[in-house]
Amino acid sequence: MAEAIRRRWGHFRRQPVFTGFCLFMAVLALNIIIQTPAKFFTVSNFRILLSKNMPLILTCLGQSVLMMCGVLDLSTGIQLAFVNVIAIMLPQELGVPVGLGWACALTGGVLISLFCGFCIVKLRLPALLTTFSITYIIKGVNVLIMGEPQGKVEKIIYKTYDSVLFGFLPFAALILLAVLLIWQYIKRTRYGRHMYAVGNNPRNAYAVGINPERVQMKAFLIKGFIVGLAGLCLTASNASGNPLQAEEYGIRSLSACMLGGMNFGGWGTLSCGLFGAGFLVIVQNAVYYLFNFLTKAIQGLMINSYWQNLVSDTIIFLGLLATIITAKAQRETLKQGFVKQLKRGEKYGG
Repeated sequence: MAEAIRRRWGHFRRQPVFTGFCLFMAVLALNIIIQTPAKFFTVSNFRILLSKNMPLILTCLGQSVLMMCGVLDLSTGIQLAFVNVIAIMLPQELGVPVGLGWACALTGGVLISLFCGFCIVKLRLPALLTTFSITYIIKGVNVLIMGEPQGKVEKIIYKTYDSVLFGFLPFAALILLAVLLIWQYIKRTRYGRHMYAVGNNPRNAYAVGINPERVQMKAFLIKGFIVGLAGLCLTASNASGNPLQAEEYGIRSLSACMLGGMNFGGWGTLSCGLFGAGFLVIVQNAVYYLFNFLTKAIQGLMINSYWQNLVSDTIIFLGLLATIITAKAQRETLKQGFVKQLKRGEKYGG
């Protein structure tokens, strides 16, 4: 039994998600100590953490799908705002039923993601510069549709999103669970295996009969759906519209994926994005409660949000350094993983 556990642990240590898991557990322990176990392990606390941060978590998962295929999208953040704007303005200005309006908003998010994919995959434009430029295009479209923050969401929607089922299960957790289950199905299909082959080496994947462009375009389709759901979660969470919100989610999702152990092309899983997003969320939560404690413990101490951002960003930076060190230690395993995924591509290609 002990030997089996030792082997499993050794296998887990060689996986790309190991770094993200360790970082997440470290800040989780720190958060529990600062917040105290009695306050942290409550249904209300889990509900707030999930419902408030679900848009970021889903955005990180969507970014993970792209990074597996060797591409990225910096405009994912502002895409959330686009979905939010459409979901608010269609019912408000055109009288479209709320359900239909939200479905259109989700579809719009998918179409924008496909447009990004077309520019990168078909036109072969640099992903970083292309999606950076598209960020400002989408921002302009958002402001054109909604000039200023406005609108509202029906009470039943945001109450349901912020609710707890069966007395212990936050509703937002069901959304995350649904996305993870869909991914479990996708990664077991031929397409899921092709993603790793293309991410590893598109030319070799093409040589064994896999169409890299088709694989990457489907990745943008999946990412668009996940980010569209994130935009709807953002709408339900805020219960209003804002054309300029969540822009920073693009770069933060990239950071989260790297913190989770993700690497560009053929390496990593959605678990990397999940643990990386969890690291960002828990760090911010821990820093918030730490400064609350300090202001109460030290008479006259005044701390603004800039100090909180400085501390949390410093911790994130140290986490990124840790991933770099770990990546060097895993380099040989990474190469072996590339070879293994290529063999899978050869097996299932054609």
